[in-house]
Amino acid sequence: MTMIKKLIFLPLILLLVVSCQPEMKKQTELPESVTLSKEALSDKIRGGWAGQTIGCTYGGPTEFKFKGTMIQDYQEMVWYDDYIGEIYVLDPGLYDDVYLDFTFVQVIERLGVNAPADSFAVAFAREDYKLWHANQAARYNILNGIMPPESGHWMNNPHADDIDFQIEADFAGLMFPGMINSAAELCDRTGHIMNYGDGWYGGVFVAGMYATAFISDDIAFVIEQGLKPIPPQSKFHQVISDVIAWHQQYPDDWKKCWFEVEKKHTSEKGCPEGVFNAFNIDASVNAAYVVIGLLYGEKDFYKTMDIATRCGQDSDCNPATAAGILGVMLGYSRIPAFWKPAIEKVEDVMFPYSDLTLNQVYDLSYKHALEQVEANGGAVGSNDLTIKVQAPEQLRFEESFPGMFPVKELLVRTDHLEESIKIDFSGTGIVVLGNVKSRCIDESRDFVALLDVYIDGEVAEQVKMPFDYITRKYDIFHRYMLPSGEHKLEIKWVNQHPDFRIYFKSYVVYDDKPLEPLSKKVNL
Repeated sequence: MTMIKKLIFLPLILLLVVSCQPEMKKQTELPESVTLSKEALSDKIRGGWAGQTIGCTYGGPTEFKFKGTMIQDYQEMVWYDDYIGEIYVLDPGLYDDVYLDFTFVQVIERLGVNAPADSFAVAFAREDYKLWHANQAARYNILNGIMPPESGHWMNNPHADDIDFQIEADFAGLMFPGMINSAAELCDRTGHIMNYGDGWYGGVFVAGMYATAFISDDIAFVIEQGLKPIPPQSKFHQVISDVIAWHQQYPDDWKKCWFEVEKKHTSEKGCPEGVFNAFNIDASVNAAYVVIGLLYGEKDFYKTMDIATRCGQDSDCNPATAAGILGVMLGYSRIPAFWKPAIEKVEDVMFPYSDLTLNQVYDLSYKHALEQVEANGGAVGSNDLTIKVQAPEQLRFEESFPGMFPVKELLVRTDHLEESIKIDFSGTGIVVLGNVKSRCIDESRDFVALLDVYIDGEVAEQVKMPFDYITRKYDIFHRYMLPSGEHKLEIKWVNQHPDFRIYFKSYVVYDDKPLEPLSKKVNL
C-alpha cells in the first residue's frame, strides 16, 4: 500500500489521539529513594526507546528544512501504521541518533559500564554507518590516531559544540534511573569522544532528564534537575535558564518563547557550516527547542513531539529527545494507542545499521539498569527495586572556541586542484570546507587524497582525505589560535589522480575580536 493511500494528516485527528493525562504534580525536592516494580522499570525503559524512535520518525521529513523559522501550523505532518517500517528501508540514516546509542549499549554489554573511553570510541569509529558533523570529525580523528578526549576537543574538532552527543546520550540516562551523577560520569567518557563544552553539556543535560524522568512526573522538575550539573557560566545553562523564564512569562504561547530564543541565542561560532547562514546545529539552541516541547507539551505525547518539531532546525532529533524523555515518564503502556502500531511492527526487525532489534535493546537496557541500581546503593528484589536517588553535582566548566569570532566566509567553488590553492587571510583561525569527488561512473572507494598544507611557508599538516563516505574527513583543514594578523595558506595535492577531484566549497576565517560593523564606518 502506498504512502498516499495510507496518508493521515494529524491535525485532522488530533482529538482522537490525545490521551487523558494525569494532573501535573509539582515537585520541589528529590526523594532519598524511590521504589518501583520491575514491571514499571521495564515499561519506562521501553517507553524511552520507543518514544525516541517515534519522535525521530515524526520529525524526519522536516529535518533542517526550516532553518531560522518555525514550521507553521498549516504545514501538515503525517503518520500511518507502516511509517517507521518504511523509513527503516527508505532513509535508514535518519536514525543516527538511535543506532549510535546501540553501539554504546553493546560496548557496555561486552565490557561493562566502566569500559574506557577508547573502547567506546573505537567501536563507533569502526561501525559502517553514516555519521555527520562532530561524530564524523571524531570518527576521522580516531581512525587517524587522535583518541578521546582530544577527538572531541574544539582544537581538533570544529563541530565540538554541535548537537551530536546530545542526541546520543539517551542510553546513559536509561541505564541510570534516578542516578544523575552516574549518568554524567558515563557521559564524561562517551561524550568527549565527539564533543566538548556546550556540546558535551547537551548530552549530560539530556541523560540527566532521562534519569530524573524515572522518579518524577513533573516536567519542570525533570528539566531543573537535568540542568543542575551544567555550570551556570556556560552558554548552555544560560540558554535553558532563559527558556524556563520565558515559559513563565508566556505560559500559553510557545511561539513567543521560540522568538525569544531566536533573538538572543542563535548566533553561531562553532560549526563552520552555520556561522554565516540560518543553519544551526548548535547543541544549546536545539536543546532549547527540546525544552520548549517538553514545557509547552504539558505531558501530552503528540503535543510535546509536535512543538519540538515545529521549532525547526534539527527537527527529527529534537522531538526524538523530547518524546524519549516523556516516554520514560509515561511508560510504554501509556504512550497513546495511535502511535503504537507503527512501533510494534518494527520491534523485532533489525534496526538500521545494527545487529540488534528494539526489543533486544529494551532488554539490554533493562538488564543494565538493574545492575546499576544495585551497584549504586539500591536494592533489587524479586518483584520490586529501590533506587538510591542521587542529588545532582555540578560539573567542571568547559568552553569551546574561547576568544574566537567568525569574521568572514569566502566561496572558493573550484572542483580541481592542479598544483595548489593559495588563500590569504587576516585573523587567528581558518576552516576550509570541501571534499573528494569522483569523476568516474564506477566510483572506487579506496582512494585517499593526500594534501600538504602550509601556513606562512611552514608545513602545518599532511591531510588524508578518503573518498569513502564512511571514513571521510568532514572538513578539509582547520587551524585555530594563530597569531592575530595576516597569514598565507597553501594546500598542495600530493597524489593527484585523473579520476578524482578535490572540491573546495568555502573557507571561514576567525579573529580574536568581532568584525566591526559597517554601521560604525558610515554615517547612517
